[in-house]
Amino acid sequence: MNKLKIKLWFALCLLVIGGLNAQTFTNPLLPSGADPYSYYKDGYYYYTHTTGNRIDLWKTKTLAGLKDAERKTIWKAPAETMYSKEIWAPEVMFLRGKWYAYFAADDGRNENHRMYVLENASADPMKGEWIFKGKISDPTDKWAIDGDVIDFKGQLYMIWSGWEEDKNGKQEIFIARLKNPWTVDGQRIKISTPKFDWEKNGDLGGGEHVDVNEGPQFLVHGGKIFIIYSASGCWTDFYALGMLSASAKSNLLDPASWTKFTEPVFQQSPKDGVYAPGHNSFLKSPDGKEDWILYHANDKPGQGCGGFRSPRAQKFSWNSDGTPNFGTPVKAGAGLASPSN
Repeated sequence: MNKLKIKLWFALCLLVIGGLNAQTFTNPLLPSGADPYSYYKDGYYYYTHTTGNRIDLWKTKTLAGLKDAERKTIWKAPAETMYSKEIWAPEVMFLRGKWYAYFAADDGRNENHRMYVLENASADPMKGEWIFKGKISDPTDKWAIDGDVIDFKGQLYMIWSGWEEDKNGKQEIFIARLKNPWTVDGQRIKISTPKFDWEKNGDLGGGEHVDVNEGPQFLVHGGKIFIIYSASGCWTDFYALGMLSASAKSNLLDPASWTKFTEPVFQQSPKDGVYAPGHNSFLKSPDGKEDWILYHANDKPGQGCGGFRSPRAQKFSWNSDGTPNFGTPVKAGAGLASPSN
């Protein structure tokens, strides 16, 4: 073999190896699954989404491997309780040395939705025992769903979507300090209410209308803390993401600390066949260098709030002013480079 052939053979080997290492994936990550949430720890993504009467957890090394990942039901709702049905938007995260699962549930009547917490002391959330810690609520004990928790500067905070009173009609975003991962410390503070037209698409028919702010998620970057939330009814094609921003040095319990952006930051893209994108969460790439958004969406208009919703992920960037730039939802089936290792 002459030198030219050796060089060509070596270059071909490098291309093959590079191709093997450059993993790709396509959206959706699973055929269906609403309210997706993932937490990355010790080399694995721990993923969950709404299943209805239980909490399932997936464990995978890569997003591309989610379809074939290990899956386990970590908790099944006991019958005939106030938290036996309509289990929505679970989040499984690691806080202060233990795993916690937050979820909303009721007894079959939506007006009885409240937030609940499970705890697991095992290093691997797929193992060990999940202990029911009980309801997590502020003193008002009003309707509550979609809780998210952050340990920020040594203080735990929880945000969720709730009702001001006891009747449906408007979902708003509340925040409270936590004493520990399962106990609210003090009063809830309202920091967002549907204000703009794009937050108020919510006709249910029969004259019933609901304005929606839900699915809030913390996102920290530089000297700012953001809350990305879902606006308008999930049963509409106009379901989209809105954003609140505050200085990381501000009092997060002061409504004046938060600024609401006037336009959605992520919304439907009919030209790409993506409708009602929302109820997102965030994750880092394994090497910590990339930021990713995980969300659900429909492939066609009018598919509503049911089983057509599927989980999707894409990388996002940051604008010069420090705000996130989520771009537009990526078309289903388009090849994407996996999160960097």
